[in-house]
Amino acid sequence: MSTPAQLDLRLDNRFARDFPELSIPWQADTAPDPRLLLLNEPLAAELGLDPADLRSADGQLLLIGNRLPEGATPVAQAYAGHQFGGYSPRLGDGRALLLGEITDVDGRLRDIHLKGSGRTPFARAGDGLAVVGPMLREYIVSEAMYAMGIPTTRSLAVVATGRTVHRDALLPGAVLTRVASSHLRVGSFQYARATGDSSLLRRLADSAIVRHHPEAAAAENPYVALFAAVTAAQASLVAEWMLVGFIHGVMNTDNMTISGETIDYGPCAFIEAFDPATVYSSIDHAGRYAYANQPVIAEWNLARLAEALLPLFHDEQEQAIDLAMGVLGTFRRLYSDAWSSGMRAKLGLQSDVPADIADPLINELLSLLQEGRVDYTSFFRRLAVAARGQAELARSSFTDPSAFDAWLERWRALQPDVDSMDRVNPVYIPRNHLVEEALEAATAGDLGPVQALLDAITRPYEERPGLERYAAAAPDDFGNYQTFCGT
Repeated sequence: MSTPAQLDLRLDNRFARDFPELSIPWQADTAPDPRLLLLNEPLAAELGLDPADLRSADGQLLLIGNRLPEGATPVAQAYAGHQFGGYSPRLGDGRALLLGEITDVDGRLRDIHLKGSGRTPFARAGDGLAVVGPMLREYIVSEAMYAMGIPTTRSLAVVATGRTVHRDALLPGAVLTRVASSHLRVGSFQYARATGDSSLLRRLADSAIVRHHPEAAAAENPYVALFAAVTAAQASLVAEWMLVGFIHGVMNTDNMTISGETIDYGPCAFIEAFDPATVYSSIDHAGRYAYANQPVIAEWNLARLAEALLPLFHDEQEQAIDLAMGVLGTFRRLYSDAWSSGMRAKLGLQSDVPADIADPLINELLSLLQEGRVDYTSFFRRLAVAARGQAELARSSFTDPSAFDAWLERWRALQPDVDSMDRVNPVYIPRNHLVEEALEAATAGDLGPVQALLDAITRPYEERPGLERYAAAAPDDFGNYQTFCGT
């Protein structure tokens, strides 16, 4: 592979250099006819890259790994994982490559990573490829999450490969270029622990501390402090998912990051009619990753991380377990505090409203939303309108609004901060029917609906004339929605 001489890009190969035990040097498949579909120009600027360069022929080849900067060492990363509760000791990047690390304009180290770049030694029975629809889904949803201030990996670009990929039908292939604080996962530590190499496990933990949680280095026990930092980050992250109605869909341990960023937008979706048991993923037959289960699964995944880190906590296993349990025992409080604080903000409740008033009010509202199968996102915007004296829209969300009327009277008496509600309750999210509409059009060659949807969701709190359809719930004929991994 030749080097694109005109592109000013420097990639480090830190992970490949430091962790040969956790990576296999590999090259991306050559795309027969690459064509840029989407480029995230603001993100490119954050990385110190010129969007015009990335749009060039050489730039597009770089975005899919077909041209490499000097010194780059693409690798497929190794990791293990519990998938739907069952342990797989060797997963790894079956269709992905870490191109390397880049230092952004703020001095932060970021991964440049490919998805759908071809089979690797970890591919098992997969073809290693990806198709346009799912790669655009990750771009859309990750940018929506970023716009709402939720920690996430980002999408730099989607490039069509010119290759036809066999799924249920013949579909156009694509590669996603992803940017992350790193791709260290719970599964990375599970894999390192399973090797029995204590030095590898320690080096990996030291790397995670330096890169993501440097405050842990000064602690009496840095590795327990690392676990505590990851626990806190994940408690906050999952609370933020729940507050906006996001359902990840596949919370396997290889999809939980050490950084606390959301990763792998496969069968993800946003809840509409409020029901905590909602599952959209076609492969989640038992509802393991239902909306309401996400905090429980996060805690379960963190327990698996603790198991992997035990040898670093203490030489005596019983004491190591005690230390792990002490940290793990903080998760529910951390999550509850983050969620309660977020719900108070969604309702505009002032800080002086005591918990014994706020908590029952929140719980009663959620029960009303569930009983009425009320659209979760639009309700909170309508509630702000009700606080301004026009309650009909909010009341119309309920078949029988009498119970809501009583709740509304009690809530209004607390003098909610309505303007602050509009700053935390989005008008526009990637509504499932709009995502599917946009992906179907893009697969057929029309990117207009994708661009229009991105315009709405990347300014989620700003209600704008002419965008009413992007704030509306799915039509009745949309039916029962299912999402798919796209693999």
